[in-house]
Amino acid sequence: MVALADGPVKEAAVLGPCDVAVSRDGRTLYAACSDAGSVLWVRLPGGDVVRRVKMPAAPSGLALTPDGSKLIVTCAASKSTVAVLEADSGKLLNTIAAGHTAMSPVVSSNGRRLYVCNRFDGDVSVIDLGRGRLLARVAAEREPIAAALTPDGRTLLVANHLPKTRTDKTFLGAVAPVVTVVDTRTRRTSAIELPHGANGLQDLAISPDGRDAVVTHLFSNFEELPFRVDMGWINTNVVSVIDVRQQRVIGTIGLDENDLGAGNPHGVAFTPDGKSVCVGVAGTHELFVIDTAELLGDFARRTMQPMMRVWPIYLSLGRSLWQRHALPGKGPRGLAAAGSRVYVAEYFSDAVAAVDLHPWGEVSTCRLPLGPEPQMTPQRRGELLFHDATICYQQWLSCASCHPDGRADALNWDLMNDGTGNSKNTKSMLLAHRTPPSMAEGVRASAEVAVRAGLAHILFADRPEDEAAALDAYLTSLRPVPSPRLVDGRLSPAAERGRQLFSSDRIGCQRCHPPPLYTDLRAHDVGTVRPNERKGRFDTPTLAEVWRTAPYLHDGRYVTVRELLADGKHGLRPGPSGELSSGELDDLVEFVLSL
Repeated sequence: MVALADGPVKEAAVLGPCDVAVSRDGRTLYAACSDAGSVLWVRLPGGDVVRRVKMPAAPSGLALTPDGSKLIVTCAASKSTVAVLEADSGKLLNTIAAGHTAMSPVVSSNGRRLYVCNRFDGDVSVIDLGRGRLLARVAAEREPIAAALTPDGRTLLVANHLPKTRTDKTFLGAVAPVVTVVDTRTRRTSAIELPHGANGLQDLAISPDGRDAVVTHLFSNFEELPFRVDMGWINTNVVSVIDVRQQRVIGTIGLDENDLGAGNPHGVAFTPDGKSVCVGVAGTHELFVIDTAELLGDFARRTMQPMMRVWPIYLSLGRSLWQRHALPGKGPRGLAAAGSRVYVAEYFSDAVAAVDLHPWGEVSTCRLPLGPEPQMTPQRRGELLFHDATICYQQWLSCASCHPDGRADALNWDLMNDGTGNSKNTKSMLLAHRTPPSMAEGVRASAEVAVRAGLAHILFADRPEDEAAALDAYLTSLRPVPSPRLVDGRLSPAAERGRQLFSSDRIGCQRCHPPPLYTDLRAHDVGTVRPNERKGRFDTPTLAEVWRTAPYLHDGRYVTVRELLADGKHGLRPGPSGELSSGELDDLVEFVLSL
C-alpha cells in the first residue's frame, strides 16, 4: 500500500494560522495554528503572544463557550480529538473523541451542546459538552466543512464542500453541493439546494437574529469551453444568501467586479450587531465588507448575481456594493468579529490582521505577527502560489479553485487539450508527479508539463519557471490521507477479504492497478469511450485516496465505487468467472475505499 499520512508534509518553521476567536472582554485573541500543532494566546490590543499550548493534532477550528470560560479546539486527524481548555490559563480540562478530520466546532447558546463537523466521515458529532460524551452522529452529504447554529439552538446549518452527483453529459440534474439542515431536537435532516454550478463551499455564518445565513463558494461555468478566463467565464466567486426559516437560497451574490475577480472566498462572519457581512478572500488576500441590508436588497439580486453560459457573466454589474480592503498578509482563512473590529487569520504570513470598521465606511488595518517571518521554502512558496489568484489574469481563480487541497472539484471540464465536446472529470493532483502521464487521455507527458500548461491555459498567465518549480515542490509533498474505512490504521476484515479478491487471478484488478501506486502507468480501453473523444484508451489512475475522488470514470458517470463495479462492470472479466456475489462485491468495494 502507499505510505499514508494525515496530510501534506509541513515545515516545522511555520505556524499556519487557520482560525481565530476572541474572548468576551476583547482582551485575548486565540489563534489555531495548524502547521505548528498549537493554539496561541495573544494579548490585545498590542498583539503580544503570551501563551502557546500544544495540541494532540493539527488544530482546525476554535469556539468559546457562551460564558467565555472554556475554549473548544478541534484537532484534525483520522481519529480527531476535541480539546476543552480553560480559556484563561490554557489548562486542558477534557478531551473528547471525534471523527475523521474534525473541524468547525459550534457551541449552543446555553453551553450544553457541541457540534463538530467530521469532514471525511461525512457527518456531524453531537456532544454533551458538560459530560464530554458523544450523543449522536448525524449524517451530512459530502465533506461537511463548516457549520453554524441559530440563536435559539433549534437549527444547525452545515456546509458540504463538494457535490455528490454524476457529472457526465447524460445526467440532466443539478450539480452542486447542498447545505444540510439539522433539526437539533429530532436530529432529522433536510437539504437546501444551491444553484447548478455552485461548488467548493468553504464557510457559513448565521445572522445574530437567526433569519439569514451566508455561505461562501465558487460558481463554476463548467459546461462551457474554458477558452477564456476574463469576466468570469470559468469561475465566479460568490456568497449564497439563505432564508433560514424558509430553508431556501434567496440570492447568489458575486464578490467580483466585471474585470477584477475575487478568487476563492473563504471565511465569512457577521459583525455582532448584524449590520455588516465580512468575507475573507483567500486568493486575493483581501477582506470584503458589505452592509447586510444591501446584501439582502433587490439591487444586489438584480445586478450582482452571475449568470452562467453567457458572457460577460455579470450582465448588469454596475458599482459593486462590496468594499474591498487589502490585507497586510497572505492567505486569509478564519474570521472573528468583535465589536467593530474583524480579526483575520493569515495562513501564509503567520500573522493575524486586525481590521477596524469605522462608522463612516473607512477601515484601518494593523498586523499582529504571531512569530518570526515564516520561511518561504520552495514547497511553502508553491503552496502559496497554488492558492494565489493574483497570479491569474484578472484574479478570477487559482489552481486550488479546481483542485481544492490539491485534489479534485468533482466537476467535468472540457479543457480543449484533447479536442472539444469531451469533458473530463477533474483529476486529483495527489501522486501526479509519480504517475505519468497526466490528463485522462495522457495528453501531457508528465505532471511537470501539466503544471506549466495550467498556468498558461487555465490561469492565462505568463509566469516565471521558478514559480512552476515551486508548484512542483508543493504537489510532490502531498501525501494520501488515511481512509475513513481503515480500522486503527489497518484494513477491516471485509477489506482484507476484498484485497485478496483484488489480487486474485479470477478478478485480477491488480493487473491494471498494481501496488504500491495502484496504477500500471498505462492506457487501456475499458469500453467507456463517448462521442467526440479522440481515443478509446484512458490513463489508469492511481487508486490512492479513491474514497474522496467521486464521481468515477473519466466522465464522472458513477457516483459510487459500488455503481462502478455493479452497474459498469469496470475491470471485471465477462462470463461467470468475473461475476461477484453480493458479499464479494461488498468486500471488494471496502478494500478499494480503504486505499
